[in-house]
Amino acid sequence: MKGETKQKFGSNEEKNGKRKNSPILITKKPDLNDPVLRAKLAKGMGHNYYGEPAWPNDLLYIFPVVILGTIACNVGLAVLEPSMIGEPADPFATPLEILPEWYFFPVFQILRT
Repeated sequence: MKGETKQKFGSNEEKNGKRKNSPILITKKPDLNDPVLRAKLAKGMGHNYYGEPAWPNDLLYIFPVVILGTIACNVGLAVLEPSMIGEPADPFATPLEILPEWYFFPVFQILRT
């Protein structure tokens, strides 16, 4: 039969005229005698005709391009407009607000003078 559709209800069967809420799986079998499908299968494009899942077949080719493009945009923006936060650090200048523990305080005072 051309374009045959099957419905699988599992635990979804109607009881007393009411149906439980659970997912319904609907599948469509491809008609291998269809000339359009045969032409697409010959070109390697049959999955677009009969509903082959996108994962992993198509998305494995698209994800790396999107990820590398995003990384390239981020790196490009970081190179063009670097973010400088404050002044460059001076390793030889101790800030005044930093104080050592109480037992190092006398040595600290000697070194500061």
